[in-house]
Amino acid sequence: MTPPFDPSTLLYDANGLVPAIAQDADSGQVLMMAWMNAEAVTRTLETGRVTYWSRSRAAFWVKGETSGHVQSLVSMAVDCDRDCLLMQVRQVGPACHTGRLSCFYTDVTKGDEVELMSPIA
Repeated sequence: MTPPFDPSTLLYDANGLVPAIAQDADSGQVLMMAWMNAEAVTRTLETGRVTYWSRSRAAFWVKGETSGHVQSLVSMAVDCDRDCLLMQVRQVGPACHTGRLSCFYTDVTKGDEVELMSPIA
């Protein structure tokens, strides 16, 4: 029998945080990266509502709680070093605070910044 997942087994940074990448479960598009502490991981797994730790507010941030742009957890995976999470999510509305579907909307491959998507109307 496999032991249950224990968030304390993750490797957190000096601030007790681990990066968490949200990816659209259907399209595979990377939506955003934010931070989680052990309690945010636990809350996300218990509720199915993705919960981050806001460094600027020093408080829990349930994605979509104020905006309505909810992230529902489909699955969560731990990387090989146990220092990063990948979450497959169902996103309602834009994931980015700029109103875009993804926070990764600027390409810099050829040296210039190119906007790949506009805010959702």
